[in-house]
Amino acid sequence: MKRILILAAASLLGVAAVVHAAELPFNGFLEYSLGSRIVDDDTASGGILLHETRFQVDIIHDADSGSLQFRADFLLDTVTAESLTDVREAYILLTPSSNLDLKVGRQILTWGTGDFVFLNDLFPKDWQSFFIGRDDEYLKKPASAVRATWFGDSLNLDFVWIPVFEPDSFISGERISYWDFRQNRKAGPADGIIEPVRPDKTVANSQAAARLFGNVGNWEAAIYGFDGNYGQPKGYDSVLGKFDYPRLQTWGASLRGSLLGGIGNAETAWYRSLDDSGSNDPNIVNPEYRVLVGFSRSVGRDQTLGVQTYLEHALEFPDIGRSEQDRLWITLRYTGLFMQQNLTLSWFSFYSPNEKDAYVRPKVSYKVSDEVRTTFGANLFFGETENSFFGQFKDNSNVYARVRYSF
Repeated sequence: MKRILILAAASLLGVAAVVHAAELPFNGFLEYSLGSRIVDDDTASGGILLHETRFQVDIIHDADSGSLQFRADFLLDTVTAESLTDVREAYILLTPSSNLDLKVGRQILTWGTGDFVFLNDLFPKDWQSFFIGRDDEYLKKPASAVRATWFGDSLNLDFVWIPVFEPDSFISGERISYWDFRQNRKAGPADGIIEPVRPDKTVANSQAAARLFGNVGNWEAAIYGFDGNYGQPKGYDSVLGKFDYPRLQTWGASLRGSLLGGIGNAETAWYRSLDDSGSNDPNIVNPEYRVLVGFSRSVGRDQTLGVQTYLEHALEFPDIGRSEQDRLWITLRYTGLFMQQNLTLSWFSFYSPNEKDAYVRPKVSYKVSDEVRTTFGANLFFGETENSFFGQFKDNSNVYARVRYSF
């Protein structure tokens, strides 16, 4: 791996010199990534989880009536032997009036107060990228949507409409093994990829989300609503023998503001599937409450520390795919900038005291120059049992490295 990284860095620097001399009319980056398991997994034929070269183009065009944003990745993925184009953003931002913004097209959507924990943010995520060592930005997956934001004197309203259902990139067995509750055993790449039944591409299956938010003193308060489908296959069609995406409706609220010299936040959400309002179908996930409380503050020069407590409570148990009625997480984030902010040390961990499992994400990033940055990190999973949320992934613990040239 060391020799490969040296060759990759040299290649990137050579390409960087050409790009710099060309003075291209857009921004972007060129990145090489490599990651591998550090434990054996008997469901996979090899240990390499991440081996790709990524070239990103980012174009912004401003005009009097609005702006155009285009950002796309061109990816050579050696693990899957594919060349892909991933359009991350391709939208028009319009301002029809002084208090209304309208964004139409492919875009990254997000809201809520959680740090790597999502309650009212039901927009698409890419959990596979998160677990194998891609940059954190790739956790948020784009969607083709219309977003309207209205700004009032004391209250603001966000409304999002996604015409065609866009699921999460979930753990499907393509690279990462998981616990298959149907067979009561671990499954992985050697068992094939999960291919759920997707909702029909009709208006009736579109996604709609809204957020009403404003300030109460030093605190930002918000209420949320969502009507659509679970982003992950939380249901099972026993006739077809395949997973599916049940209808989902949620309501929630959040607070965030200054507290004890830092930033405090709290968020709650209620989930229920519209396909099983009576909670008596064993093949559809049951209603649940989710609650999050967090706090972060500076602990030194260019250093911050944040903690969160998160609880999921299933109203009925047993529930499809769950080993416990309650899922309790405690998260810890540390970020420190050193050496004139060229060196970044990062730690993020999840720990569940009731399921007795954990997930740890240490990361070191060094800025070699204004253009070149190297990153080394790990995704480490622990668990006493193979069927807990993080314990099921412990044979996928991995280390990774990335070299990026930005222009």
